Amino acid sequence: MLVRSSTAIAAICMLSGAALAQSAAKLTDPQIAHITYTAGQLDTEGAKQALSKSTNKDVRAFAEQMVRDHTVVNKQALDLVQKLKVTPQDNDLSRALTEQAAGKRAELAKLKGAEFDKAYLANEVGYHLAVNGAIEVTLIPSATNPELRSLLQTGLKLFEGHRQHAQEVASALK
Repeated sequence: MLVRSSTAIAAICMLSGAALAQSAAKLTDPQIAHITYTAGQLDTEGAKQALSKSTNKDVRAFAEQMVRDHTVVNKQALDLVQKLKVTPQDNDLSRALTEQAAGKRAELAKLKGAEFDKAYLANEVGYHLAVNGAIEVTLIPSATNPELRSLLQTGLKLFEGHRQHAQEVASALK
């Protein structure tokens, strides 16, 4: 059951990445800024849920890292949009990410203990795969502002580390 659930989580996350890729031609810098901020905020909310539910020290340390890192990157993103006098624009993709994340948090809320930990980490791996792929393939190439593009490139390196860390913690769970 858990393997099937983890596979479903990853598949849903991959659909988000595919949706992002399909809309590349239509994305503007304000929309990219909103998608990026939204993705970071959603991961922070998921990490806070993990901190409230998990007692596993490694899962908690990972969740604390997610809160810390995504908070820093989102602050950098907000500082950049203020500097550039750009207003992030909500769009179909940021709304879809928000809706999917709410559904995933509701599913995770029903789980406890090791079952929660495994499902949370599986979701984190899938989420980072999808978002990182979208950043690399869609958002960076679509960004016209060099500072936004640079922030996305820096974030991508950090978020790839998140994916790897999530996989390592998941592999260590018994």
